[in-house]
Amino acid sequence: MKQEEIQEKLSTAFSSEVIQAVDEFQGQIYVTVAQEKIREVCLFLKNDPDLAFDFLSFVGAVDKYPKKPRFEVVYQVYSLKRNHRFRIKALVDETEEASASIDSVVSVWPTADWHERETAEMFGINFNGHPDPRKLLLPEHWEAHPLRKDFSALGNDQDTPDLPPRVRN
Repeated sequence: MKQEEIQEKLSTAFSSEVIQAVDEFQGQIYVTVAQEKIREVCLFLKNDPDLAFDFLSFVGAVDKYPKKPRFEVVYQVYSLKRNHRFRIKALVDETEEASASIDSVVSVWPTADWHERETAEMFGINFNGHPDPRKLLLPEHWEAHPLRKDFSALGNDQDTPDLPPRVRN
């Protein structure tokens, strides 16, 4: 199935409130999905027999700081049965009162487990309902999120206490 047909199928199945935008980058079409509907759209992508996206190959994020909403959470899906790929995104923001968050898709694709954990750790985005939100890469006591644009490359005493002082000077 061509990407245009996948996009059309999504646009037919969901309202414009759910499929908020359709864009193209370097010949690849992607859709932007309402943050609160990400799990529902992912279930559709997996369960629709024409689409059959049975493999989630990637979950990651892009920090658009200082733009609002700050983050794009990006999902790359693949159908082993149909041999086609598609990308969806959801825009996620944070406020002073609440961290950035989006529903987990681990229940849809178990491969999302480590992808979501790494994204949470590196960007500070919480995945609601994730079955195992432990850190993968950084020490447990670190509260910093190194892939955020406002993270200091040299670290600081508060966020990166394990780095030697000479690295931070």
